[in-house]
Amino acid sequence: MSCHSPLIDPARQRGAIGLMAALTLGMALVFILVVVDSGRLYLERRHLQQIADVAALEAATRGGNCGAGATANAYAQASVVRNGFPIPSAGRALAVACGTLNLDASNLRVFAVNAASTDAIRVVVSHTVPQSFAGAIGGLFGGAGRNATINLSATAVAALPPPLASLTIRSTTLSVDTGRSAVLNALFGGLLGGNLTLSAASWNGLVNTNINLLGYLDRLKVDIGLSAGGYEQVLGNTIAVSQLVQTAINVLDPNGTLSATATILGLQAIKTAAGATQVVLGNLLKVQAGTQATALAVDLRAFDLIQGFVQLANKQNGLVANQTIDLGVAQVIARVQVLDPPQLSAIGNPRLAAANPLGPNRIYVKTAQVRTLLSVNLPLLDTILSLVNGVADLAGPLTNTLNALLSLNLVGVIDSLTCALGAPCQTPSIEVLPGPIRLDVALDVAAASSYVTAFSCLTPTSKTLTTNTTTAVANLKIGQIDAAAVFGSNIAPPTVVVQPLRVVDIGVKTCRRFLVLPVSCDPRIPSVGGGLRISADTTIGQNPNMPHVYSAPPATTLPEINLPPFYYSFTTSNIVSSLGNTLGNITLDMYGPTGSVVGGLGAILNSVKVLLVDAINTVFSPLLDTLINTLLMALGINLNQVDVGANLSCQSGRATLVI
Repeated sequence: MSCHSPLIDPARQRGAIGLMAALTLGMALVFILVVVDSGRLYLERRHLQQIADVAALEAATRGGNCGAGATANAYAQASVVRNGFPIPSAGRALAVACGTLNLDASNLRVFAVNAASTDAIRVVVSHTVPQSFAGAIGGLFGGAGRNATINLSATAVAALPPPLASLTIRSTTLSVDTGRSAVLNALFGGLLGGNLTLSAASWNGLVNTNINLLGYLDRLKVDIGLSAGGYEQVLGNTIAVSQLVQTAINVLDPNGTLSATATILGLQAIKTAAGATQVVLGNLLKVQAGTQATALAVDLRAFDLIQGFVQLANKQNGLVANQTIDLGVAQVIARVQVLDPPQLSAIGNPRLAAANPLGPNRIYVKTAQVRTLLSVNLPLLDTILSLVNGVADLAGPLTNTLNALLSLNLVGVIDSLTCALGAPCQTPSIEVLPGPIRLDVALDVAAASSYVTAFSCLTPTSKTLTTNTTTAVANLKIGQIDAAAVFGSNIAPPTVVVQPLRVVDIGVKTCRRFLVLPVSCDPRIPSVGGGLRISADTTIGQNPNMPHVYSAPPATTLPEINLPPFYYSFTTSNIVSSLGNTLGNITLDMYGPTGSVVGGLGAILNSVKVLLVDAINTVFSPLLDTLINTLLMALGINLNQVDVGANLSCQSGRATLVI
């Protein structure tokens, strides 16, 4: 007798396996349907996204707008039709909007609709398609109906790169002769702490040669071995001035075939004089964060760039440039120190700059801030006949006034009876410019500056850039100044203290005369009655906050970012063209024997002042004009004028997808 359990009946096992096989095949079929449907919807969705992307890029690239004419919608519609998505059509839709891009709390870009803006263009395309087979099967279990549809959509936001503007500031165009070459050699060499002997040809070569900023920065990255990072890293690095000059040589002479030319020889000499001083190039050239590399394709004069390097170096080393200039009738010692270097060029998005013109995204340029001390020795001034005779003619009334004010015994006259009988008599003795004469002129020049305040880009050929410009201001002090107390740390320079220059000394002589015999006098006693002293402390120049609009058309007045800038000259009348106006406002005071100022001499002092100013103007003004203009222009400063160049590109590149 056998025992057989129904649980392990082979026939029943075969039935169970068949059922499991059927279920497995059914599930496989469902999975296949899901995969097929998912792939179909994915491909449909990807196709829609491609259509939306291309439409948004085309609308942005062609400068579409949502205002009058609504060209953005027309451009997008033409694009989708061209790409096999006919509009209007049943089940298909297209929506176009203009707006701006903002950052949300997570610093992600978000699109905000603004019909008046063309910063970005959003395109949404949608297409109604049959719902998936898997969804239809789901209808058997109470889901969507067999013939239900689903609406697929795709969104693309495209924008052109932001507009780009640049400002460039420069000294007026100069031509270097032999005399000016000597001044430049002594000045630049002194600021660097080395010796320079460049020829006029070398200096003129730098003046007449341009360097492309983008090419320069690209070469500098290679020269300093910076393989990673953008231009912000280059501008933020601390680099030796000698390396900055060497990179300029590498850019101008990439094949090493121009080493014998005057320009390259000059750069080699400047490199040697620069020594080991290190600077941050970004203090000279400002590039707004996130600016595209194409914006850096601006040209700078090689002279301006090297001039900036020299001033950056001087700001760092704190040296004082000294040079002696022999002008025949005068010997001048010039001392110069850079208090703050220039900012030659600034590049960035004018929209960000206009929102806060002096904020962190400003587009701002300025000239250097410098301190100059001129010490002029003029041994021949006391031979100016008009001044000597004029002061002598004033001896009588001046003496009477002094007697009344100071109770001095100076009123004896040499032809009095007692003097004629041989008795000693005191008589005034007035000397003009007694002793060796040295006139000091201290000049602090604050920077001229310019920055962007507004812009407009109606079209790439109809655009404006508005700037605010302030010309340089100079504080001028004239008298006697201690050179050792003028220059110190250029981070916190000392206050310049000026002492009045003694131009007339009032002393006495004791003289005797017996009848018709010649007069005999004892040695002169100086300063018994004090004297006259002059000084000046005044501010000259500066026209503040001058607005100017650079506009196009014509396009030549507002070029694209990669073209030479258009320069506009801001002028100020009668600043240093003649120092006569300044010298006409000098202070002339009478000092008593104790050094205190004596008041109440109005009319008499005014007469003396006229003579003094005329004499000083005759000799000093031409010298000071020449010296100040020569020295300051060598540093990129012109107190009569500042040249500011502008560039603006409304479309600084191709449109890109931003969301």
